[in-house]
Amino acid sequence: MEMITVRFAETARSLGRAARLRGLEVPTFRSPPSLCGVQRSIRRRGGSATIAVVVRGRPWGAVVADMVEGIVVVNDLDRERADTVRASLWQAVDEPALAA
Repeated sequence: MEMITVRFAETARSLGRAARLRGLEVPTFRSPPSLCGVQRSIRRRGGSATIAVVVRGRPWGAVVADMVEGIVVVNDLDRERADTVRASLWQAVDEPALAA
């Protein structure tokens, strides 16, 4: 479980860095959601947002997809910008050295 926790934290940092570079709000990430029966939840409090994702027992790609989509939703991006941001966030996770 510790390896998954480290991977989750590293992915959150990479996504956060990539989102910040694009002038986006960077949410907090946590696992698991406090709501039962959901794979991802988004909670907004004040000026910040938290994205909670189920990690255990899921394919890693599904976890990352939920994190990426959470950033898109939190920032209320239009279709065109959302598509561009999704691509750049995936690239940041797939190629961390290029995102730094």
